[in-house]
Amino acid sequence: MGNNQDWLNFEHLAADKLKDEVKPPSMYKVILNNDDYTPMEFVIDVLQKFFSYDIERATQLMLQVHYKGKAICGVYTAEVAETKVAHVNKYAKENEHPLLCTLEKA
Repeated sequence: MGNNQDWLNFEHLAADKLKDEVKPPSMYKVILNNDDYTPMEFVIDVLQKFFSYDIERATQLMLQVHYKGKAICGVYTAEVAETKVAHVNKYAKENEHPLLCTLEKA
């Protein structure tokens, strides 16, 4: 049977290997894209409802969407980003707006 020193070395090696294998999750940007039909007020509503921005920040982002063509609403893990994109696109469709929310790897 091995001594305690052998066991401690094994635990140390296992911990080092695990540390090397565990990586942070990939992150994704959630993006609102401009169109010529969605009212600015609706974009502000989306930013407040789905991204919890206050009126001032939501207005700033809406203006970025309007003038620059798109704005990053936030950066999230894949599952959260996919859920936000799906909810925003569903909400826009239910309200008969062509607003498009997309995601891309950060």
